[in-house]
Amino acid sequence: MRIRLSGSRVASVLVVLGIAFLAISAFASDDKKERDIFDYEAQKAAKDVKKIVFVADTAPHGGRGNHEFLAAAIYLARTINANYPGAYAVVYTKDKWPKDLKHADAVIVLLNHGGSAVNDAVKEATARGAGFMAIHYGVEVDKGKQGESYLKWLGGYFEPFWSVNPWWTPDFKEIPKHEVTRGVKPFSINDEWYYHMRFVGDMKGVTPILSAAAPVKTVTDHWKEGQKPDAHAGNPDVLKEVQEGKPQVMAWAYERPDGGRGFGFTGLHKHSNLADDNFRTTLLNAVAWVSKLPVPEKGVPSKTPTRDELEGLIDEGKLAVKKRGI
Repeated sequence: MRIRLSGSRVASVLVVLGIAFLAISAFASDDKKERDIFDYEAQKAAKDVKKIVFVADTAPHGGRGNHEFLAAAIYLARTINANYPGAYAVVYTKDKWPKDLKHADAVIVLLNHGGSAVNDAVKEATARGAGFMAIHYGVEVDKGKQGESYLKWLGGYFEPFWSVNPWWTPDFKEIPKHEVTRGVKPFSINDEWYYHMRFVGDMKGVTPILSAAAPVKTVTDHWKEGQKPDAHAGNPDVLKEVQEGKPQVMAWAYERPDGGRGFGFTGLHKHSNLADDNFRTTLLNAVAWVSKLPVPEKGVPSKTPTRDELEGLIDEGKLAVKKRGI
């Protein structure tokens, strides 16, 4: 049976459809506003979502393209929000450290030294079971109280005079089976990959995610046997392990005794490395995992960002600091 509409009725239907479209558009706009990664109050007020807090350093480090932590945090937060309706990630800068993290389900830091992360707000959040993740220089803290906190939250950390931070190109030939490695294939990429971390005793609860044997020159090019240990370049212990060919861990997952999760990732000095699909997927999966979000069998989906897109993230971060005072 065919239904014929008069011109006036067609017009009426179109008006109704138009109103519906506007309503849907308004709803979409409101939803987008609710997921603004710089709207901290909206995140706190949101209900029935995992709340993920990124804290990124904005201090320069070796020129544009190096330690672009705010740009990386913006990318990771937006990608998680786009893939998980049940998550709300926001981004703070180190200069605006959140004093209250009672709402946080995970805290993820990208810092030029992780010392500032050892504060009361993070202590309270992790005591409640919030996940904790540190990226690149954010995995380094001082031995003592800072190191003890990181061992508790992260299972390991870069300890000066024990760990090293050379530039090199590890070959991650074997990728272990873990939620964080879903969709990740063997890969090799140049970065300032830290290794010889200080881990909890017997590495209890620690699962190595990215590991590779380091060339001896990653130590000997910067430190010679017989010299005094260097805070970052080398020491007898790391040299012995490297000479023996012991695989070094550069990313790890940690199941805490209290049920919380930790994740350490030592790469990402180079912002451009986010264009590597396996490197990027490992990071995205880790953010999801440490927040106790389900990781898809093929990993958290993401489109390979172009060079212009990565550059745009750097500019956006700088503008957000200037215009929005984040």
